[in-house]
Order: sequence, then structure tokens, then C-alpha cells
Amino acid sequence: MNPTSRVSNLFTTACLVTGLIAAGCASAGEGISIADGDGKLTVKVDGQLLTEYYFKDVPRPYFYPIIGPGGIAMTRNYPMKKVEGEDQDHPHHRSLWYAHGDVNGVDCWSELGKKGVGFGKTLHRKFLEKSAGKDCGVIRTENEWVGPDGKVLCADERTMRIHPLPGGEWMLDFEITFKATQGELKLGDTKEGSMSIRLPATMSVKSRVMKEKAQGHIINSEGQRDADAWGKRAKWCDYYGPVEGKVLGVAIFDCPKNPRHPTWWHVRDYGLFAVNPFGIHDFEKGKPKGTGDMIIPAGKSQTFRYRFVFHKGDEKEGKVAERYEQYAAGH
Repeated sequence: MNPTSRVSNLFTTACLVTGLIAAGCASAGEGISIADGDGKLTVKVDGQLLTEYYFKDVPRPYFYPIIGPGGIAMTRNYPMKKVEGEDQDHPHHRSLWYAHGDVNGVDCWSELGKKGVGFGKTLHRKFLEKSAGKDCGVIRTENEWVGPDGKVLCADERTMRIHPLPGGEWMLDFEITFKATQGELKLGDTKEGSMSIRLPATMSVKSRVMKEKAQGHIINSEGQRDADAWGKRAKWCDYYGPVEGKVLGVAIFDCPKNPRHPTWWHVRDYGLFAVNPFGIHDFEKGKPKGTGDMIIPAGKSQTFRYRFVFHKGDEKEGKVAERYEQYAAGH
């Protein structure tokens, strides 16, 4: 093993152990399993479905469904499945995914394209690791971002760690490293991105279809709520609301080591919940377009790390603030 690989493996192990200890992570029985399927991986904990990772013949890889405490689905079904009573807007909002609306000028967020212009895709190239055990499952992949003409824009490496928690709660650590493999890489200034999840209508603050049933709320680390949290900077953000008669929540943590921490949040009252450190001119009035551009020099890379916590109750019952401090202390 070369020195670089040894350091990388030690770092991965250290982060995993620290994260598990800090979160008080525990599981019983079989633990995590990861099974190969037709263009997807199926992830279970103690034999019960947790999520599936779709990577073949899709515009970009995504996790669907996300099964939370009590065996309850915590993401919208559309566009993977049409369900009566769901909002069917934004077909590119695929459950839980990473995408961005300006990668060297190419829209890699939308699936519809604009004014006859196609959209970019993220293509899975290979798995670097698939491992599972009692306390953690790991999926590590290599991907390429390509334009509508098939030209490669850049590459990325992702490490996704799944940690079960007591009571059916769980965590997903999502790490993505952009690699400027085709020359200088620009991640452009746009609100359309990036680390994202789309929640069910009942968890949202507002819904076009289920207006009377949308009873969710948004709260961030700075105390800003609901629509006021959009475009604001915060260390963490939590989105909670009722699903099948139970209040559940999703918290996302911005790693203190991430560029531009604390990040901006593209979190909408209709259920889109996204971290976006790039769209500064959209989020902050008076900033010129391009303020949020991030340039990665040719041959270099840039890593972003996020943690999702799928928890019971609101941010207080989910101990979101405390869990964030434990997460931050591990970095």
C-alpha cells in the first residue's frame, strides 16, 4: 500500500470511529447489509429496508426510498413513482441526491434542459468499496460529470457511510471530492444545487396538493424558521413534520472543514432541502453574479462533507444541536 492510500484509509477509519463514538451509535442483530441488484444496491439494517442506491441508467445516482424510524418513508416518491396526492413538480428532485446547476457552465441540476439546451448528467463509473457490518455500511464510488454532448466535465469520488442508531434512527455521512480532471473546473454561482433531499408533502411547510396536511417546519442553528431560513447561513438545518401520523425530522450538518462554512441553505417551504455553498448572489441581495463561483485548478480537488440524521420528533426531540456539536468535535 502506498503512503497516500495508507493515510486515506487511516483518515477514513478515524472519521468513522469518531463519528460512531460521538453519536453514541449502536445496533443489534444483523446490522447493516448491502446487496447488489439490477442497477441498484439495497441497504438493510437487521433485515429491514433502509434505502436503495440507484446508479445505472439514471441522470445521476440517488438514494430512494429513505426509510426512517418506525419503517416510515421520509422522501417524496415522485418522479420514481407516481402516488396520488403527491406534488409532482421538479422531476429532478430524486429523493436524496447530489447535483449542481453550473458545472463549467453546464446545467447538471435539471432534467428538462432550457430553451432546447440539454442538461448534464453524473455517470457512475465504478465501485471502489462496498462493505457492511454491525455498526456501519460503506459505499464508495467513482463518477464522471458529462455535458449534453457527452463531453466529460470533471470527475468525483464519493464515500457514503450509513450508521444505524437506536430506535430506528440512522445517519448518512456523504463525502464528495470533485476532481478537475479536464482542466480548470468552475462550480458556478447558482442557487440550483447541491446536496439535496426532497421531503413528503406532509412534512413540508406548504404543499400545492395537500395544503391542509402540510404541517412541517424548518429551523436552523441560528434560530431562523420556515421561509426565513431560505438563503441563510447556518451550521445545521432541520426539517421536521408529520408522516403517517408520526412527527419525524431530517437534520443536515455542514462539516466545519467544508469551504465557506457555515454554508448557505437552499431550503424551500414546499419540501426541497438542500445545502448550497455556491449560490451567493441568489442568497445575498446586492452581491454580483459570480460571487459564489468556486474554481478548482486543473489537476486539483476539493472535498465537501455532510451528515444527514433521520430522527424522531422535532429538532429538540432529535437532539439536533447536541448531535451537531458532537459531529463538529470529531472534525
